[in-house]
Amino acid sequence: MAKHKVSILHTEFITPNVKRFTLERPAGYAFEPGQAADVAINKPGWEEQRRPFTFTSLPGAKRLELIIKIYEKHDGVTKQLGLLHTGDELLLHEVFGAIQYKGPGFFIAGGAGVTPFIAILRHLHEKKQLRGNTLLVSNRTADDVILDDEFTKLLGKRFLKVFTRQHVIGFHERRIDRDTLITLVQNFDQHFYVCGPDDFVKDMNAMLLTLGAKSESLVFEQ
Repeated sequence: MAKHKVSILHTEFITPNVKRFTLERPAGYAFEPGQAADVAINKPGWEEQRRPFTFTSLPGAKRLELIIKIYEKHDGVTKQLGLLHTGDELLLHEVFGAIQYKGPGFFIAGGAGVTPFIAILRHLHEKKQLRGNTLLVSNRTADDVILDDEFTKLLGKRFLKVFTRQHVIGFHERRIDRDTLITLVQNFDQHFYVCGPDDFVKDMNAMLLTLGAKSESLVFEQ
């Protein structure tokens, strides 16, 4: 299996627990928007601890970008990633992923599940093909929204936010349930892109199907 050692060029926290990494891009390293790779840390004891992360940079960008949620309470890979800085190295493995753009539709993300959609929506914007797409994200609080300003600029009123732990005036203050989908989606004869924790994806897909979405219109990592 191909493996590439890349240097970290820049890091920054973009929410209290989500970190952006800018990386070197190996020659010939190709991916499509929405695809991911297994990533490991190039430090003793961590080289074989691989975790899948989605590229958020555009396919033609000179640098690679990863946006990763850091779990401080778990003594695992993401906690270690949270400690890395410019000059540290990561190991990238082969590209994979099933979340690819099929046509205009409704994107539904739970927390950091929005990351596969970032490159897709950026790519559509670059090609001037964003029309007809809507993004709905569910987060605990307003501070947890990933790339809030960028999505607002790209999508305007088609960027919808639901908060589960904090009452925020002017935004939906509930979990995404059947009634929320009826109110916000309205048209169930379109593509639906769903990403988030396993239970979130399972629940969203089940509700969408009961509301009239076709199984072949659901796009998610299986």
